[in-house]
Amino acid sequence: MAKGFLTTHILDTARGCPAAGLDICLYSVNDQEVAELARMTTNEDGRTDSPILPADNFRTGSYQLVFAAGDYLRAQGLAEDILFLDEVIIRFGINDADQHYHVPLLLSPYGYSTYRGS
Repeated sequence: MAKGFLTTHILDTARGCPAAGLDICLYSVNDQEVAELARMTTNEDGRTDSPILPADNFRTGSYQLVFAAGDYLRAQGLAEDILFLDEVIIRFGINDADQHYHVPLLLSPYGYSTYRGS
């Protein structure tokens, strides 16, 4: 069985705090076919309460995280009627099923950044 797992952490850089209450969907991607694997919401620390993809389901392959940034930004009063950012989609690969993959999101109404964290 794989030892790896997938986590995320979302920080609201406009407000300088964790992004609590932000919905996230995880999808597997195979030859442009996308299948939903998990749906979660961030807690008060901007993290999910458990790994988005735990070790028992962890496999190598292509994945996509979809962050409902627009809904979150509207709820915080940080978004206009027409959003610059709505869904933030990050497509990434997992090539080692024994490693921890961490995909954080630094979010503001007009930009975001991500990286492979630890």
